[in-house]
Amino acid sequence: MSQNPNPPDPTTDILAQPPAALTGLRLSAAPTVAAGLEAVLQSVRFAWREAGLQRGTRALLQLNQAGGFDCSSCAWPDPDDHRSVAEFCENGAKATASEATTQRADAAVFARHSVAELSHFSDKDLNDLGRLTEPLVLHPGATHYAPIGWPEAFELIGRELNALASPDEAVFYTSGRTSNEAAFLYQLFVRQFGTNNLPDCSNMCHESSGAALSGTIGIGKGTVKLEDFYQAEVILIVGQNPGTNHPRMLSALQQAKQNGATIITINPLFEAGLNHFRNPQDFLSPTQVAGALFGPGTALTDVFLQVKINGDLPAFKGLAKALLEAEELNPGQVVDHAFIGQYAVESEYAALRQHLLEASWADIEAQSGLTQTQLRETAGRLARAERIITCWAMGLTQHKNSVATIQEVVNLHLLRGAIGKPGAGLCPVRGHSNVQGDRTMGIWENMPPAFLDALGWEFKFEPPRKPGFDTVKAIEAMRDGRAGVFVGMGGNFLSATPDTEATAEGLRRCRLTVQVSTKPNRGHLVTGRTALILPALARTDVDRQRGGEQVVTTENSMGVVQTSRGQLVPLSEHMLSEPAIVAGMALATLGERTTVDWVGLIEDYDRIRHHISRVVPGCRHYAQEVRRPGGFYLPNGPRERRFTTDDGRAHLTVNPLQPVALLPGQLLMMTIRSHDQFNTTVYGLDDRYRGVRQERRVVFLHPQDMAERGLQPRQPVDLVSHFEGEQRRAERFLAIPYDLPRGCCATYFPETNVLVPLRAVAERSNTPASKSVVVTVHPSA
Repeated sequence: MSQNPNPPDPTTDILAQPPAALTGLRLSAAPTVAAGLEAVLQSVRFAWREAGLQRGTRALLQLNQAGGFDCSSCAWPDPDDHRSVAEFCENGAKATASEATTQRADAAVFARHSVAELSHFSDKDLNDLGRLTEPLVLHPGATHYAPIGWPEAFELIGRELNALASPDEAVFYTSGRTSNEAAFLYQLFVRQFGTNNLPDCSNMCHESSGAALSGTIGIGKGTVKLEDFYQAEVILIVGQNPGTNHPRMLSALQQAKQNGATIITINPLFEAGLNHFRNPQDFLSPTQVAGALFGPGTALTDVFLQVKINGDLPAFKGLAKALLEAEELNPGQVVDHAFIGQYAVESEYAALRQHLLEASWADIEAQSGLTQTQLRETAGRLARAERIITCWAMGLTQHKNSVATIQEVVNLHLLRGAIGKPGAGLCPVRGHSNVQGDRTMGIWENMPPAFLDALGWEFKFEPPRKPGFDTVKAIEAMRDGRAGVFVGMGGNFLSATPDTEATAEGLRRCRLTVQVSTKPNRGHLVTGRTALILPALARTDVDRQRGGEQVVTTENSMGVVQTSRGQLVPLSEHMLSEPAIVAGMALATLGERTTVDWVGLIEDYDRIRHHISRVVPGCRHYAQEVRRPGGFYLPNGPRERRFTTDDGRAHLTVNPLQPVALLPGQLLMMTIRSHDQFNTTVYGLDDRYRGVRQERRVVFLHPQDMAERGLQPRQPVDLVSHFEGEQRRAERFLAIPYDLPRGCCATYFPETNVLVPLRAVAERSNTPASKSVVVTVHPSA
């Protein structure tokens, strides 16, 4: 495999992928302790560099505080009662400082740099350009974005949308950062326009969790509260790296350990954040500061099961099989028959019991990469515990068999009766601040009829009933010419989605692409015939409307809805809030067809919340409830052992093994984040918890897999993915020996999203299988 003989021309060629230039890799031993003083220094340095001493400090001190603003990064919950003066993590600090920056990406920046030239910037350099401060338009055939007024931008959107042959030819994407108020208005506008084409970032992350949980326990969300972690006896962390992706979770795990919990980690990589943890909050305590500075930190993981990539289903099947075999030897002492009799279905238990007892240990071992002894010993810990929590993230949700895998997790909890009681339950950990809230507010291509009925009744119109496009179907529709307008409410659709070149082809075939954003990203550079960038206020910014200063609301991973109030003066008067941008698009598009007082809703967001209270289940008296200290919990039946399935019962399922067949020379690749990024936003080039600095184009390989291929450490290689006779290629990555299972490798996204086939998706959820990519590795020319 040789490199492209015709490298791209930075003056004319627009790159959909990040540039393939290497940036000076430095390697060191991966640390065994996460956070500590280094995390504190990194947070403060980044905040002061981006926003200055005064503005940066103010932003951090208002982050996740009552009366302050909610973090725009992960969705880990805040404590219900006392909050520390520094209630944030390193990555939350970076996300906040990045939006609090004083750097401006104004019209002058886009006048200096053509779209082609900007596409040759790294993702970090694009983010470093600063905050978008005024609306911009890229006219057909133009090489540079130019300023445009808000009225003209809205008029252009309305004209293009109304020119479509059908509303179903438009795609309306939503990022998880969007507030509840903006999300509710957005889905209302889209449905009054006449379509359910509302793909969102949940399609690419926890859609598999929602599909698995809705069918088995009756709700597509987790069942635990933060306080449950402090009462748990065993906590399983599966397919998740909280040290980088949800760092504030480590504080909860530390408290759980101090209370006597056992932590079991199931993951292909043993991440520093699940090894030892030095809590930065300890620096605020005179009695704990010495330990935080010089101590070894709190040891978190008691049992580490280094599962193969996509070996989780056989691993959980092995745990359940071991429990059933123990039950056969000790009738009534392992399986919670009282729970199953009262809350589950006896015939399903009988079918699962037979299936597990007949399952082959040899198959389980071969496919999971774990031994029978490891699984039996771990099952023994589960058999002795009454209060069990299982947490998971993308490591479980982005495989072909993800829904079945998560159903196997549910089986384990139902067998032990470990749900719906203190210290026990299921915890899908959301990776984006309000992705769960957006779904609650109606951002989904297939909302239940009851929601659509309530929406139609409230606003006196008939919502469309035909299911719309999810993310994968939206890309296919744009690529195939069945969709001609794309509107992105936040996020970076191009870089977040699979099969980068296919996504780029779809966007380029659109008549109009619209991006509502706070900062420049690669998605602004791969456009339709005409493109708009609309600058939005961030969570950090004061939102002042005619009715006064406004607050918005968000929902975290555990179903708590709370307020978020911006604290910083916006950099430009030409930025609009997301609700105001939605209202502007709706007025320009719907005109006299609308039944909504869009202007009145923007004057006072409480008016939006009054509508929410009458449409969204569990949100009665919404405007009042969100102002309670700490907000309020949305209803969650399974949390109280009220299973909200069609028959009111929890359901055990039989999930056959689905082995991944690799040909000689092939590896199974998963995409992961570095420590210096949040989703597709790259803040720096370091991944210090894995010992990688100043480079993102790396591939982590088992040393023996490298030796078999004749590869040396740091050697440049090309990656080729293989799917149903198709090949996709990503050039110039540096091979790094790392401790992960044989036959597996790992790379950062978005650099290797180009290798993820668009049609490689999870069954039932249609989530891209970004953690199960079959690849071969070849020396670069």
